Amino acid sequence: MKKFLGKNFILQTKTARQLYHDHASKMPIIDYHCHLPPEDIATNRQFKTITEAWLEGDHYKWRAMRTNGVDEKYCTGDADDYEKFVKWAETVPYTMRNPLYHWTHMELKDPFGINSLLNKKSARKIYDECNKKLAKKRFSSRGLMEHFKVEVACTTDDPADSLEHHQKIAKDKFKIKVLPTFRPDKSMAIENAENFNNYLSRLEAASDISIGNFDEYLTALQQRHDFFNSMGCKLSDHGLEMMYAEDYKDDEIKKIFEKVRGKKNATSQEVLKFKSAMLVHFGHMDHARSWTQQFHLGALRNNSSRMVELLGPDTGFDSIGDFEMARPISKFLDRLDTEDRLPKTILYNLNPVDNDLFATMIGNFNDGSVAGKIQFGSGWWFNDQKEGMEKQMNALSNMGLLSRFVGMLTDSRSFLSYPRHDYFRRILCNLIGNDVEEGLLPAETDWLGKMVEDICYNNAKKFFGF
Repeated sequence: MKKFLGKNFILQTKTARQLYHDHASKMPIIDYHCHLPPEDIATNRQFKTITEAWLEGDHYKWRAMRTNGVDEKYCTGDADDYEKFVKWAETVPYTMRNPLYHWTHMELKDPFGINSLLNKKSARKIYDECNKKLAKKRFSSRGLMEHFKVEVACTTDDPADSLEHHQKIAKDKFKIKVLPTFRPDKSMAIENAENFNNYLSRLEAASDISIGNFDEYLTALQQRHDFFNSMGCKLSDHGLEMMYAEDYKDDEIKKIFEKVRGKKNATSQEVLKFKSAMLVHFGHMDHARSWTQQFHLGALRNNSSRMVELLGPDTGFDSIGDFEMARPISKFLDRLDTEDRLPKTILYNLNPVDNDLFATMIGNFNDGSVAGKIQFGSGWWFNDQKEGMEKQMNALSNMGLLSRFVGMLTDSRSFLSYPRHDYFRRILCNLIGNDVEEGLLPAETDWLGKMVEDICYNNAKKFFGF
């Protein structure tokens, strides 16, 4: 019987083990999409407890705890740190076959060096041991990033953000590049006129531009885009249910903006047209700066209105959606491509039913100008587990070029989540290793080793220009 989390965890064949140990495990990490708080990096936060480092803001764990019958006070409530940790420890044995079980024990092993299984019985000892180590300088936010050999981390930031923490990190000459990502979702959210106008006030303050009409609005957004670029930004990101690609006229968009600016709510059709227009404008901005645009598509968010009203968004009440994908993605990308203003693009899919759709869609707009110009992004959110990653890579392999894939990202708010890169690398090597052992691929380990290194690191470094 193989040892759980042994050195050959997930690696089922000799070839897989060779690819991982000789190639994948040695590569630095480029985390080109994460939700790490820039303030925590700027201040080099020292976590007081493992609960702070592990459970603060982690809606994955909260969902599992709620499902296990844990009261909300131990998730997002006012229970003390140890009480919350015990409730998580009690839940962990019930997460077997959920990726949380793997991630939890991988994170205990590295960086804490703890090989014990977490449960109610072991909770006190593990809690104390983790806290003792977290007090050490090398377990600070920056120390953890250095430990995991992170080379670049791209945070997720609103156009109205000041980026003051990124400025401090750069001033400190921290050896790891911490770069902003332009996430303009709120810049498109005109569904609620009051909320949108409140956002415009923030944007006016950040850009120092008075916004009275649509042209001034675009000028303010362009000013922020330029500022992000000056701070080293190389990517934008959009979290959308589906791609917006309604037909519209420029005059229509200006009138819709004026209506909402006048504190009147737009109709549902006007909302779709406005969002469609804004995606085109953002695509033009990204292309002009040679940025990569990212689209996270397919999440049905905030399903429990009662709990979202109580706790707010991003607290664990989102799921996979079943939106129309093919036609609007094609129409949007085709418009930018026809104008010769299509940026490098990554499409992330939340519904695995659409994997082959996404994998074939990217091939429509790869034009030979850049290797893998349009990417099928790695298994995201509900798909960043073993089977989900395998399905994504199999679809990409069957319909495109896995060898040009830019690989894994954490998409996480936790500094302890970097073992997810190791998880991905083991799954990748196992996938390729199994093919070799079954005679489906030649045992050209030099070439396959290079391919693994490219997917784990080199492709992303070159693709994004880091």
